[in-house]
Amino acid sequence: MAQARANGIDIEYERHGDQDAPPLLMISGLGAQLVGWHPDFIAAIVARGLQAVTFDNRDVGLSSDFDHLGDPDLMALLEGTLTPPYTLNDMAADAVGLLDALGLDSAHVVGISLGGMVAQIVALAYPERTRSLTSISSTTNEPSVSQPTPLAVEHLLSPTAPGREGYLARAERSFQVIGSTEFGYDREWVLARAGLAYDRGYRPAGYRRQLVAAVTAPDRTAELAALSVPALVVHGTVDPLLPVAGGRATAAAIPAAELLEIENMAHDLPRPVWDRILDKLDDVVSRGELARQGSAA
Repeated sequence: MAQARANGIDIEYERHGDQDAPPLLMISGLGAQLVGWHPDFIAAIVARGLQAVTFDNRDVGLSSDFDHLGDPDLMALLEGTLTPPYTLNDMAADAVGLLDALGLDSAHVVGISLGGMVAQIVALAYPERTRSLTSISSTTNEPSVSQPTPLAVEHLLSPTAPGREGYLARAERSFQVIGSTEFGYDREWVLARAGLAYDRGYRPAGYRRQLVAAVTAPDRTAELAALSVPALVVHGTVDPLLPVAGGRATAAAIPAAELLEIENMAHDLPRPVWDRILDKLDDVVSRGELARQGSAA
């Protein structure tokens, strides 16, 4: 692992694969660290001749914290009276700042959940830095298509029991509430990932600040209509946290975006669907590389 100074903060990152290969800038979801990407999934990306750049978003893991901005009151968030301590646009600027620090003029931008929202903003605000966009399990932030189930909301806002064991117990509960249970339960990975995250840097206030940034973000539907980069939208049909309507709305908003709906997938990336996702990712990367070569000719 390494650290870079980007957009005025420190960002912890890893590069996987040949550094001359087409780069995928992989943006994690709410509160998730770079160790949240399964190492076998990253290895499968590299085996396809791509480079994966993973990193800790601001306020999680080993990247800069924003504790000086305080711990947000989630009741005020529910009441609609809370001003976000920072925005998803700030997080998008972090991601592009990391590209700068790594000497990458552009990348294929891949984001999951909150990371998908940030990836969309990167593509909108920095189209010249975006070779293609892949938005997974995310949404446009249009309220009518972005409403989680009551059980998912309850889990999202529920406190975590203290200590490492409490954090691991929450990880198991998370899988039960928002995971793809139809594909089985890889308990070893769920607990290993949670343990790694807790040991590297557990920041519950950072999680809450990111949550506020996501919930208060404006609807991007109209802006997405102007996107011209190759785009892929991936969504599970039984996602309780960001329902499939969010993915459908995202794909409908982006001209010529391809939508991949995966039956029985919820709000995670179960191993049995990796090849289907990566096959489509190969396609959108190829389209992005062709468009880049054409613009350089």
